[in-house]
Amino acid sequence: MIVISIIVILAMIAIGMYSKTVLAAKEATLRQDLHTMNRMLDQYAADKGKLPQSLEDLVGAGYLSEIPIDPITDQKDWVLEFGDDPGATDSSQGVVRVRSAATDVASDGSSRYSEW
Repeated sequence: MIVISIIVILAMIAIGMYSKTVLAAKEATLRQDLHTMNRMLDQYAADKGKLPQSLEDLVGAGYLSEIPIDPITDQKDWVLEFGDDPGATDSSQGVVRVRSAATDVASDGSSRYSEW
């Protein structure tokens, strides 16, 4: 009976550690994807002289091979922030920043994923 109790306790510890490791990997992927997409938005604007209208514009122009799946929401549900396009002759806007649609608080408790 004692052996079974010890095995159960060790299994629970292992499951907890595994869950934390998976979450840490998802958060690292989210940070990297956001960094890449936002960097490519800047590069697109610098190269084309205008802001993209969507993430699909980045894919179509070869800046991204595909739109990544948000590792927290498991969907391609990115929140796009629009701003005035300085390269436009009219008052049009374009995508200036990408954020996660996940509203959960990050594992370190400092902020929500949507604020990254």
